[in-house]
Amino acid sequence: MSHHTDASPRLHPTRIDIPAEVRSQIAEILNQSLASTLDLKTQVKQAHWNVKGMDFYQLHELFDEMATELEEFIDLIAERITALGGVALGTARIAAERSTLPEYPIDILDGKSHVTALAERYAPYAKLVRDAIDKTGSLGDADTADLYTEVSRAIDKRLWFLEAHLQA
Repeated sequence: MSHHTDASPRLHPTRIDIPAEVRSQIAEILNQSLASTLDLKTQVKQAHWNVKGMDFYQLHELFDEMATELEEFIDLIAERITALGGVALGTARIAAERSTLPEYPIDILDGKSHVTALAERYAPYAKLVRDAIDKTGSLGDADTADLYTEVSRAIDKRLWFLEAHLQA
């Protein structure tokens, strides 16, 4: 049994002008996002590796592009945590334990099923990011809120791409 994520690690000292208590709350929000973003990236890779059918090549490429984009967000989020004096919690085990996203179905093959499964994960992820914009903004951290706003715009665009594939 591992209980390594029950409490957040102590903050490292920093000269940043945000009170430690606030930084601790923001780091916790960011670490929750980090877990879900890592999870989403691995789910997109699952789709990338396993998609079959007429649209194989197009979707294989699209899913890889989406995974690469999520990798950039993972770095942005983790680096913001450490800039605030926090510890980025980014292992696969921690991500699996803390992610709020549903597990990816492993018994699907065709493009439409993968597109649907990803859309069903991008939508709640988009909500999670929008909630984080509000929370970090209300905690007075405009920089973190701005980071989330950048992610939010990109995620909404990807969800639009995915849903466009599903519209007749």
